[in-house]
Amino acid sequence: MTQRPYVVDEMISAKAIAARIEALSHEIEAVFADTEKLVVVGLLRGSFVFIADLVRELNLPVEVDFIEASSYGSGMESSREVRILKDLRSPIEGRDVLVVEDIVDTGHTLHHVTNLLKSRDPARLRTIALLDKPARREVDFRADWTGFEIPDEFVVGYGIDYAQRNRNLPYIGKVRFTD
Repeated sequence: MTQRPYVVDEMISAKAIAARIEALSHEIEAVFADTEKLVVVGLLRGSFVFIADLVRELNLPVEVDFIEASSYGSGMESSREVRILKDLRSPIEGRDVLVVEDIVDTGHTLHHVTNLLKSRDPARLRTIALLDKPARREVDFRADWTGFEIPDEFVVGYGIDYAQRNRNLPYIGKVRFTD
């Protein structure tokens, strides 16, 4: 697949992301202060950078696990069909769970994953998304915590990719096509 030429314009700085994660971690700690152990579930692949920084800020006992769900493939548009490619390794019944997502766009992926996890009877299940793009929402779903609300722009960086590129950028950037 040949990609259109593009540049990435910085939208949210690495410093702003770090400050927001620190603030969010305090809110999460308040909700889960009494937890025996918080199971932090990252949605692969986009959330891996966010989850790493978030768990380092949490002053709670944590266990990390991952689910890989796909609704995009290599394109820029959601297929709206959510497929689970990798499931959790451990049961979550009776446990406190925090689902970590990179971006809530149409809402299909996080809605599907949270319904799947709720069916496994966790004690508490909450969600956090680094980015929320409400203009694209097709499913009535809001994360319990959101880092930043953004306009309807295609973004990359901080774990988020465009056809497996730009995940390594330390900031969130807007893709601007140059052709």
